[in-house]
Amino acid sequence: MAILIRGDEIDALVEKYCAMTGQSNKSEAVRRALAAQIEALAAKESLADRVAKIQRQAADGGFVSPKSSDKAFMDEMWGEN
Repeated sequence: MAILIRGDEIDALVEKYCAMTGQSNKSEAVRRALAAQIEALAAKESLADRVAKIQRQAADGGFVSPKSSDKAFMDEMWGEN
């Protein structure tokens, strides 16, 4: 099913994309841009996964958490003691 998208801003964005990528066909340019964005979003690692990866790397590197709380220090720094 074909779609019709209207708007000066959209047209300007497509023109700019075409100029930057050397695309001459606007429909193909939109298809490629959407496909690239969908691929990027699908490949994006979640925050939880990124944090877990960093924690594993730290543990593998020998980092050991002191298991202490910095609450008292932070409270003092913020004048909340």
